[in-house]
Amino acid sequence: MTTVSVVTTTYSVSRSKYMYDCIKSLSRQTTKPRQVIVVLDDHGLYEHYGKELSDDVDVVYTNRKGLSNARNVGIRKADSEIVAFIDDDAVADTDWIKNLVENFSDEDVMAAGGLIKPLWEGRRPNWFPEELNWAVGCSYKGLPEHRTQIRNPIGCNMSFRKAVFDEVGFFNTNMGRFGNRLMGSEEPELCIRIRNRKPHSKIIYDPSAVVYHRVNGNRTNLKYLWRRSFFEGVSKATMKKYVQTPGGGSLSSENEYLRYLTNDYIPHRLRRIYKASELSNLLSVVFSMFGVFTGYCCYSIVGNSKKE
Repeated sequence: MTTVSVVTTTYSVSRSKYMYDCIKSLSRQTTKPRQVIVVLDDHGLYEHYGKELSDDVDVVYTNRKGLSNARNVGIRKADSEIVAFIDDDAVADTDWIKNLVENFSDEDVMAAGGLIKPLWEGRRPNWFPEELNWAVGCSYKGLPEHRTQIRNPIGCNMSFRKAVFDEVGFFNTNMGRFGNRLMGSEEPELCIRIRNRKPHSKIIYDPSAVVYHRVNGNRTNLKYLWRRSFFEGVSKATMKKYVQTPGGGSLSSENEYLRYLTNDYIPHRLRRIYKASELSNLLSVVFSMFGVFTGYCCYSIVGNSKKE
């Protein structure tokens, strides 16, 4: 039987309830994880969670900040064939591990991820379309609807062969969330490295492997959407700095999503613009696109000026 270590990270005692719900969902899996690892980035958190969590949960802490660093600490602690990742504010479907692991029966599969459904704390805003679910860490409309190969999974629901980290290295600690910086793209950067080093490897999206990601009220306003979109643009520009792909194409998934928006989503909404809900959804998407573009341009200009 393939063994699995599940890694989650947290940075605040205020997220205790979320964390406990996450751990409970892992204990109810039809395929039990061999190991559950909670990584903390502060010794004060270690004092709290070390006492509250059961003895069968490995609690470790790192004195270095940043999500990528915390995940790397979890990877080094893992002693299973597969390392899976879930956010501390998410809960896993009972067959999550089972359905993820089935993908690794193919020896060419190096990574697999699944569907992330939003768990809204309150009502979903009428102006927030499914196409923007990525801004709250969830699967978004425009992604594949069936099992297929992808460039990279989303961080809240992903898994890798442990051995692949020994071959290609760990998450890039210059990328990813760091304090209030809503950065990302550490997952695609790693997966592109995997494909460059192992051209025949496969990275799978399997929507039968489901987790539910909480979305609190702090993420359901235009200010958050702008910040998240802006830093997404910064993240993509940063990724281009670190990623080398044969013939380019490091932003292939982003370009595909942009084509979906411009060729399908926006024309469809324009035909129904007389409806208030359609208009507000359209404006939200355009607002977010402008935020991403602004962040991308700002980092590109700053990056080029530093090189000079």
